[in-house]
Amino acid sequence: MLLRNGTLVNGEKADILIINGKIHLIKKEIEIKEAGRIFTEITGKKLEEIDLKYRYIMPGVIDVHTHMRDPGFTQKEDFISGSKACAKAGITTFIDMPNTNPATITEEALEMKRKSAGEKSAVNYGFHFGGSSDNNSQEIGKAKGVLSTKVFLNVSTGKMLVEDDKVLESIVKAANFLTVHAEGEMINKALEFNKKFGKGLYICHVSSREEMEIIEKAKADNIFNNENHPIFAEVTPHHLFLDEEMKDSDEEKKMLYRMKPELKTKSDREYLWQSIENGTVDTIGTDHAPHLKSEKMEKITFGMPGVETSLALMLTAYNRGKISLVKIQELMCENPARIFGIKNKGVLKEGYDADIIAVDTEQEWLVKKEELLSKCGWSPYEGWKLKGKNILTIVNGNIVYKDGKIFENKGKEVEIDE
Repeated sequence: MLLRNGTLVNGEKADILIINGKIHLIKKEIEIKEAGRIFTEITGKKLEEIDLKYRYIMPGVIDVHTHMRDPGFTQKEDFISGSKACAKAGITTFIDMPNTNPATITEEALEMKRKSAGEKSAVNYGFHFGGSSDNNSQEIGKAKGVLSTKVFLNVSTGKMLVEDDKVLESIVKAANFLTVHAEGEMINKALEFNKKFGKGLYICHVSSREEMEIIEKAKADNIFNNENHPIFAEVTPHHLFLDEEMKDSDEEKKMLYRMKPELKTKSDREYLWQSIENGTVDTIGTDHAPHLKSEKMEKITFGMPGVETSLALMLTAYNRGKISLVKIQELMCENPARIFGIKNKGVLKEGYDADIIAVDTEQEWLVKKEELLSKCGWSPYEGWKLKGKNILTIVNGNIVYKDGKIFENKGKEVEIDE
């Protein structure tokens, strides 16, 4: 496959030749006849061409924070619906969190989830393992191929809330890399345990100025933040685009706009944008946590869907002058691969996997529930007019989304540096 007339986020023109699922060649201009000859010699097939008409081309988005609800809660989402929603939105790799049913806190549960994703997912995928209040440090040591061990320090379901410091110490020591749900003062606790026992700390969904200032201070302190135990911070689109005033202005939104961490003030939201600009924020993760709307309206239920709108929201922010395309690519593609050691992804580079998207930054569109692919069937951004949209998704060299259509594909589990 030859992608012609693309524009990189730095403004340079680029053609990309894809062969056998890899980026074979990237140049300002690739001669079509020569590309066809090379492609046919290697594959024995005829070269397919796609003219991108100078739209922007990026590595596929890597969302390292999703809850695909599979297994155990598949009425809300599963690897089929969730992966198709990802493909539509420009996410070529998602990483699933462990709080499913059964929770991914044993080697057996991990293998069950691995098998399910392999059979169902249209895009690439990976997994976070979970820490348990029962101290599953031995299971953590046996879990191969996972990106991190996730520990919940504030709230979770089942046995995944870890409150005993001795258990936490054992889990942190066993983990190759730690991902945490930590709010408020629990961020200080996570930082301290990482400094004493950890090998690296990724703080999920930072939502307030107070929390971000704690992280800023720790990042500036080489005792807390160094090559032996680095610190990384994630923010979500909903904490960047929504705040508590929006929730309180509408009775339905009072129920729908509930998540953990909760929405904060407009001032907190603006501080998160400042933290993106000054480099404190390392990634954008969706915390995609779908529930049926009926569940949300019946009682307070924490979590909301996010994969289908994450990139488009950031492109809208680009059009408003709040962020550059270079920064979006850094936060959503490059940094996730670098931080979690995901091999051959996150950048457009010869020899890397052909996980590629093309975006139209000028396209305006309305978020409509009837067009959503997520099984939960609703979005907190319904009715919003966004500017910027993914138009092409290629996963491992295969077209999975183009011209509004999803094409069948089997994603692969990511490989990581262990």
